[in-house]
Amino acid sequence: MTLNWVLLIVAIVLEVSGTICMKLSDGFTKVGPIIAMLSFYAVGLSLLAMVLKTIDVSVAYAVWSGLGTALIAIIGIMWFKEPATMVKIVSVGLIIVGVVGLNLGGGH
Repeated sequence: MTLNWVLLIVAIVLEVSGTICMKLSDGFTKVGPIIAMLSFYAVGLSLLAMVLKTIDVSVAYAVWSGLGTALIAIIGIMWFKEPATMVKIVSVGLIIVGVVGLNLGGGH
């Protein structure tokens, strides 16, 4: 795994952390989570921009957004006690299959 893929994974974790902080901000009424959210998003998007120098945008953005969405859905179910419907579980699986398909499609 190259450094750029590691940076992309870190960018995904930061984006997911920012989204969690957005939820914890309670509609932008809590300052601490708002500051954390903005910080996580700023650094995460900066890393994504760096990664785009060497990884195709179609692959990098699909991995970033797809895995971020899948992780947020899983965190929503596990941490925020959102309902785990069959449609939600299958949809997360399809997102992951799509990201893998893009990577296998020669976008490196």
